[in-house]
Amino acid sequence: MAGSAADDPAGTDAESARFWGLERSEQARRLLTSGVRCFAAGGFHATTTRDITSAVGLSPGGLYVHFASKEQLLFEIIRTGHVRSLDTLRGAETTPDAQARLRELVRRFVVWHADHHVVGRVSQYELGALSPQHHEEILELRRFTTTVFHDAVRQGIDERAFADVDVHRVVRAILSLGVDLVRWYRPGGADSPQQLGDFYADLTLRMVTSATEPSPPPGGDTA
Repeated sequence: MAGSAADDPAGTDAESARFWGLERSEQARRLLTSGVRCFAAGGFHATTTRDITSAVGLSPGGLYVHFASKEQLLFEIIRTGHVRSLDTLRGAETTPDAQARLRELVRRFVVWHADHHVVGRVSQYELGALSPQHHEEILELRRFTTTVFHDAVRQGIDERAFADVDVHRVVRAILSLGVDLVRWYRPGGADSPQQLGDFYADLTLRMVTSATEPSPPPGGDTA
């Protein structure tokens, strides 16, 4: 679904409403979509309220009818991105087979970030512009996501479906695979979101099912 309404101001109203939420007005959704594009292109601090509102035919003051500040707009973009990313994992959590569960979690996580790579880029790289309170709210959502993957890997180890891997390191690697692609992914490239999802899911299963020798300590005897 690359080029979805959340990333593309030309998307349909129905797509935009599904992503940003039916409880938001059409004008608020248009401002959120414009904010995504502006923040992704120039960064939060270099973007003015005029940049955001002019793209949707409003005066700069029009933003404040819907959002308390430019930072509030950014927070709503980042919060929604994290919530939608977490939502896409929910359907895979009940898969009983440990390997199938982890594979589906990774596939969904990667596909979502490819489909919504512009929202994902803003959500990952503009965190520092949030107020301390808003930043902590986003960190809590990120902890929920980490826990989903942590539990899936731990389940596989407990059931002896996976090697006795370092759970924290593996989960960091899994999250990095999905999150980093927002930096470089563009629609129309060699791989579709679905192909990337399958490829990264396969990589993850290799990480957790291939036992490796522990690395020697620094300066230790490797003979």
